[in-house]
Amino acid sequence: MPLKRFYNRDLPLNELMHDWPQTRTVFFRHKMLCVGCLVAPFHTVSDACAAYDLDVDSFGPETTKSTVSPRSPSAAAVREFTA
Repeated sequence: MPLKRFYNRDLPLNELMHDWPQTRTVFFRHKMLCVGCLVAPFHTVSDACAAYDLDVDSFGPETTKSTVSPRSPSAAAVREFTA
């Protein structure tokens, strides 16, 4: 089975947030109510950006960055412990 491409503007929001939960912080940062929304299975990233008047071309790299740089306290603790 082929691997799912991370960022795709036509990916349903519930799939994006389920497969990459770190992206939820980006939605919160933009005060988007998509996390837990009943429409999330039917809306794509493009739909959400249009609804919130956001530039989809800048939203994509922001979600990608959220998956690359972990901000969880446990990750910070591991870095401190191993340093």
